[in-house]
Amino acid sequence: MAKQKLNIKKEDRVLVTTGRDRGKVGKVLRVLPDKERVLVEKVNMIKRHTRGGATKTGQGGIIEKEATVHLSNLKLICGKCTEPTRVGRKVLEDGKIVRVCKKCGEQLD
Repeated sequence: MAKQKLNIKKEDRVLVTTGRDRGKVGKVLRVLPDKERVLVEKVNMIKRHTRGGATKTGQGGIIEKEATVHLSNLKLICGKCTEPTRVGRKVLEDGKIVRVCKKCGEQLD
């Protein structure tokens, strides 16, 4: 099975289109291509209950952290037109493939 090309990369700004965090904008912290999921800053916050002594600090309690979001629930925000957009691909003269904004045609890479 061939690996799917992802339209979203680390450090991109994305808009959440569905779910309880619909409308939120955040920066991509991590991409998990094999699961088609992305970790977005301050989006899909969950609470983890940790036992004391289980961590290096020895401190237990409730930790709030981000959970992953599926790629289909995100739209990339273009740097030029600052709107959520679909992503296209374009081959340059030197053979390099770059991501392109479908709304304004600007290169995203």
